[in-house]
Amino acid sequence: MITEATRRRFAELEELVTDSSAPDGRWLVLTHDNPDPDALASASVLARLLRQGFGQRVTCAYGGIIGRAENREMVRILKLEFSHLRHLSFSNYSRFALVDTQPRTGNNQLPEEVTPDLVFDHHPLRKATRSVPFFDVRTEYGATATFLSEYLAAAEVEPTRALATAVVYAIRSETQDFRRESAGPDKKLYDEFLPLITKRDLAKIQFSRQPLEYFRTLHQALENLHSVDTLVVSHLTAVEQPDIVPEIADLLLRLEGKTWSLVTGLFDDRVYLSIRTTNIRADAGRIMRKLVNRDGKGGGHGMIAGGWVAITDRFADDPRKLQETLARRLAKELSKDPAKLQPLELEPPG
Repeated sequence: MITEATRRRFAELEELVTDSSAPDGRWLVLTHDNPDPDALASASVLARLLRQGFGQRVTCAYGGIIGRAENREMVRILKLEFSHLRHLSFSNYSRFALVDTQPRTGNNQLPEEVTPDLVFDHHPLRKATRSVPFFDVRTEYGATATFLSEYLAAAEVEPTRALATAVVYAIRSETQDFRRESAGPDKKLYDEFLPLITKRDLAKIQFSRQPLEYFRTLHQALENLHSVDTLVVSHLTAVEQPDIVPEIADLLLRLEGKTWSLVTGLFDDRVYLSIRTTNIRADAGRIMRKLVNRDGKGGGHGMIAGGWVAITDRFADDPRKLQETLARRLAKELSKDPAKLQPLELEPPG
């Protein structure tokens, strides 16, 4: 499946990549920090497009950690080729691409002085992206991997079974099995790729084993629930990896009577936070940017958003106060009384 928009953009991409006056050298395809399935699949698709479609040399890389068990299994089982940036030097690359992220968003490791050649994303267009030679930002898509896979078809490059499996899992993960922010093209491409996948590998990824620490963190999250009206909040102490924060935010949104969830957690010198909502008319990304203000970075789209705030000297002795401040900001933003944000106790039956 190839949309007309992709046909047009592919011709532009081909011209840019194969331009004889462009720098000759290796590409660095970079995801956002702590990459999720969409970022991992998108980078892998773009790498195959550049290699097989245009004969380019490519390295895929990420910053942060691949934390969630499902994401680690995705990379391991499908043998996705990724390097951590600590093992690389930017000076060894002459061309750069960002996937599922954009320049100067604070969630990727591309130096601010470097303007990438390519940007592919499905989050709202950022000002810095407008100066990029080629960018394709489609907020109407549920996953970046979806429209990047259309580029593969335009280049007449077939996906491998592993790559098709990665894309299918990315779409399912990003749209929560089409329960949120999914458009027609996502489902159409999903149906097209589904016969190509290895179903056993997909099952192993989806039902990956979890370490005991996962259940400890989940227990802590449930023991620290707070709520006001339709908003549920949980604050975590230090977490082993930031990815657990959005995972629990997704889980809490399933609580009966709640339409908004906020989860925060401490990692290194930052408070990571995730917002989720069932409100299809919401703009969680805008709200997240207001929450973090100038103290950190944040963004998102529609029903999901994430970000971080630096723990300054003011909160160094008690980061919990910063977490509570962020929760009160969100309650106020949602026209709820912050003073009524009270503990939500899990009482035993009977």
